[in-house]
Amino acid sequence: MSLTLEPAFTLTVDLAEAREVGRTHAGFRRVIPIVGGTVAGPSLTGEVLPGGADWNVVRSDGAVHVWARYEIRTSDGFVVSVVNEGLGTFRPDGPPAMATRPVFEVPEGGPAWLATGFFLGELRPLSPERVQIEVSQVRTGP
Repeated sequence: MSLTLEPAFTLTVDLAEAREVGRTHAGFRRVIPIVGGTVAGPSLTGEVLPGGADWNVVRSDGAVHVWARYEIRTSDGFVVSVVNEGLGTFRPDGPPAMATRPVFEVPEGGPAWLATGFFLGELRPLSPERVQIEVSQVRTGP
């Protein structure tokens, strides 16, 4: 069996200013509100709805653990819940590299392929107020 990645869509997520919780036993905690954005790609289009957030922590080893929960509305009107978790490290020469695993909860009649597929994301900061996540579906083959 071989695994391949098939590009599905791009999430461009707009962020508000981070609320810093501070140092905890897990590391330096902050909460970053999600205030909107877009979904665009060959498999899905729509918008990122305001109201979610990323509860992330910078660990003492420099790794950043993200855990974001938010909703998207597809162009045909379905609201889909997203939980996207990832882990990356800071690089001295640029923004953190981040791989994520988005999981989707889909309402009845909605795009069921989101709920039954396995997805990987590549998160790239565009600015302090925006990130982009390239979402690909994992496909299996002979």
